[in-house]
Amino acid sequence: MTTFLRMSLLIVPLLLIGSLGGCAWMSGMHERSAMCSYDDAWDAAVDTVKDRSTGTKDKDTGLIVTHWLEVPMPGRTYGIFGRNVADSRDRSRLTLEVKRLDDVTRISFIEERQSWAFRGGARLFGWTPTDPSEEVMRDVQNRIDANLKERGCTVS
Repeated sequence: MTTFLRMSLLIVPLLLIGSLGGCAWMSGMHERSAMCSYDDAWDAAVDTVKDRSTGTKDKDTGLIVTHWLEVPMPGRTYGIFGRNVADSRDRSRLTLEVKRLDDVTRISFIEERQSWAFRGGARLFGWTPTDPSEEVMRDVQNRIDANLKERGCTVS
Protein backbone atom coordinates (compact mmCIF):
# COMPACT_ATOMS: atom_id res chain seq x y z
CA MET A 1 0.00 0.00 0.00
CA THR A 2 1.38 3.40 -0.90
CA THR A 3 2.05 6.13 1.63
CA PHE A 4 -0.58 8.34 0.00
CA LEU A 5 -3.24 5.65 0.35
CA ARG A 6 -2.39 5.04 4.01
CA MET A 7 -2.56 8.78 4.75
CA SER A 8 -5.90 8.99 2.94
CA LEU A 9 -7.31 6.21 5.11
CA LEU A 10 -6.34 8.23 8.20
CA ILE A 11 -7.50 11.66 6.99
CA VAL A 12 -10.87 10.84 5.38
CA PRO A 13 -12.54 9.69 8.65
CA LEU A 14 -11.35 12.86 10.38
CA LEU A 15 -12.83 15.01 7.63
CA LEU A 16 -16.14 13.16 7.87
CA ILE A 17 -16.32 13.58 11.65
CA GLY A 18 -15.46 17.28 11.33
CA SER A 19 -18.14 17.87 8.71
CA LEU A 20 -20.76 16.12 10.85
CA GLY A 21 -19.90 18.43 13.74
CA GLY A 22 -20.47 21.43 11.48
CA CYS A 23 -23.87 20.07 10.44
CA ALA A 24 -24.81 19.48 14.07
CA TRP A 25 -23.92 23.08 14.93
CA MET A 26 -26.09 24.38 12.13
CA SER A 27 -29.01 22.11 13.07
CA GLY A 28 -29.86 24.39 16.00
CA MET A 29 -30.25 27.41 13.73
CA HIS A 30 -33.72 29.00 13.89
CA GLU A 31 -35.13 31.09 11.04
CA ARG A 32 -37.74 33.80 10.64
CA SER A 33 -38.85 35.09 7.24
CA ALA A 34 -40.36 38.53 6.83
CA MET A 35 -42.01 40.39 4.00
CA CYS A 36 -40.17 43.69 4.37
CA SER A 37 -37.07 45.55 3.31
CA TYR A 38 -33.61 44.43 4.26
CA ASP A 39 -33.09 47.66 6.21
CA ASP A 40 -36.18 47.06 8.36
CA ALA A 41 -35.18 43.44 9.02
CA TRP A 42 -31.62 44.53 9.89
CA ASP A 43 -32.90 47.16 12.33
CA ALA A 44 -35.21 44.56 13.92
CA ALA A 45 -32.27 42.15 14.37
CA VAL A 46 -30.09 44.88 15.91
CA ASP A 47 -32.90 45.84 18.32
CA THR A 48 -33.33 42.18 19.29
CA VAL A 49 -29.80 42.01 20.76
CA LYS A 50 -29.61 45.56 22.12
CA ASP A 51 -29.48 44.14 25.69
CA ARG A 52 -26.08 42.54 24.90
CA SER A 53 -22.82 44.04 23.74
CA THR A 54 -21.93 43.12 20.17
CA GLY A 55 -18.58 41.96 18.86
CA THR A 56 -19.57 41.94 15.18
CA LYS A 57 -22.22 44.10 13.57
CA ASP A 58 -21.76 44.17 9.78
CA LYS A 59 -24.77 45.31 7.78
CA ASP A 60 -23.15 44.52 4.42
CA THR A 61 -22.69 40.83 5.26
CA GLY A 62 -25.78 40.72 7.50
CA LEU A 63 -23.89 39.30 10.48
CA ILE A 64 -24.36 40.15 14.16
CA VAL A 65 -22.39 38.29 16.85
CA THR A 66 -22.68 39.26 20.51
CA HIS A 67 -19.97 39.05 23.13
CA TRP A 68 -20.19 36.31 25.73
CA LEU A 69 -22.75 36.97 28.46
CA GLU A 70 -22.22 35.06 31.72
CA VAL A 71 -25.30 33.72 33.49
CA PRO A 72 -25.19 32.40 37.11
CA MET A 73 -26.39 28.77 37.40
CA PRO A 74 -26.71 28.06 41.17
CA GLY A 75 -27.20 24.52 42.40
CA ARG A 76 -25.16 22.71 39.75
CA THR A 77 -23.26 19.68 41.06
CA TYR A 78 -20.50 17.39 39.79
CA GLY A 79 -19.01 14.01 40.55
CA ILE A 80 -20.51 10.90 42.07
CA PHE A 81 -20.88 12.61 45.46
CA GLY A 82 -22.84 15.52 43.97
CA ARG A 83 -20.49 18.27 45.11
CA ASN A 84 -21.65 21.81 44.45
CA VAL A 85 -19.81 23.82 41.82
CA ALA A 86 -18.85 26.92 43.83
CA ASP A 87 -18.83 29.33 40.90
CA SER A 88 -21.43 27.64 38.67
CA ARG A 89 -22.27 29.63 35.56
CA ASP A 90 -23.00 29.40 31.85
CA ARG A 91 -22.03 31.78 29.13
CA SER A 92 -24.06 32.58 26.07
CA ARG A 93 -23.28 34.17 22.70
CA LEU A 94 -25.88 34.90 20.01
CA THR A 95 -25.26 34.90 16.26
CA LEU A 96 -27.82 36.44 13.92
CA GLU A 97 -27.65 36.48 10.14
CA VAL A 98 -29.88 38.65 7.96
CA LYS A 99 -30.15 37.59 4.29
CA ARG A 100 -31.89 39.13 1.32
CA LEU A 101 -33.95 36.68 -0.69
CA ASP A 102 -36.18 37.30 -3.73
CA ASP A 103 -39.30 38.64 -2.04
CA VAL A 104 -38.51 38.13 1.65
CA THR A 105 -35.75 38.77 4.14
CA ARG A 106 -34.63 35.88 6.34
CA ILE A 107 -33.22 36.25 9.85
CA SER A 108 -31.40 33.17 11.18
CA PHE A 109 -30.22 32.95 14.77
CA ILE A 110 -28.51 30.54 17.14
CA GLU A 111 -27.17 30.58 20.67
CA GLU A 112 -23.74 29.17 21.42
CA ARG A 113 -23.69 28.13 25.07
CA GLN A 114 -20.94 26.85 27.35
CA SER A 115 -20.98 25.66 30.98
CA TRP A 116 -18.32 26.17 33.62
CA ALA A 117 -17.90 22.52 34.49
CA PHE A 118 -15.64 19.95 36.11
CA ARG A 119 -13.21 18.63 33.49
CA GLY A 120 -10.59 16.82 35.56
CA GLY A 121 -6.92 16.75 34.69
CA ALA A 122 -4.56 19.67 35.21
CA ARG A 123 -7.39 22.20 34.88
CA LEU A 124 -10.16 20.96 37.13
CA PHE A 125 -12.77 23.37 35.78
CA GLY A 126 -13.21 24.98 32.37
CA TRP A 127 -15.70 25.99 29.69
CA THR A 128 -17.39 23.08 27.95
CA PRO A 129 -19.99 23.25 25.14
CA THR A 130 -23.59 22.60 26.13
CA ASP A 131 -27.00 22.74 24.44
CA PRO A 132 -28.58 26.12 23.71
CA SER A 133 -31.19 27.28 26.19
CA GLU A 134 -34.72 26.74 24.86
CA GLU A 135 -35.84 29.71 26.96
CA VAL A 136 -33.25 32.03 25.38
CA MET A 137 -34.06 30.81 21.85
CA ARG A 138 -37.80 31.31 22.43
CA ASP A 139 -37.16 34.79 23.85
CA VAL A 140 -35.00 35.79 20.86
CA GLN A 141 -37.64 34.51 18.44
CA ASN A 142 -40.40 36.45 20.24
CA ARG A 143 -38.32 39.64 20.25
CA ILE A 144 -37.49 39.28 16.54
CA ASP A 145 -41.18 38.77 15.71
CA ALA A 146 -42.23 41.78 17.82
CA ASN A 147 -39.52 44.01 16.33
CA LEU A 148 -40.46 42.99 12.77
CA LYS A 149 -44.17 43.58 13.37
CA GLU A 150 -43.37 46.96 14.93
CA ARG A 151 -41.79 47.93 11.59
CA GLY A 152 -44.84 46.77 9.61
CA CYS A 153 -43.31 43.49 8.43
CA THR A 154 -45.32 40.31 7.86
CA VAL A 155 -43.65 37.41 9.67
CA SER A 156 -43.88 33.81 8.50
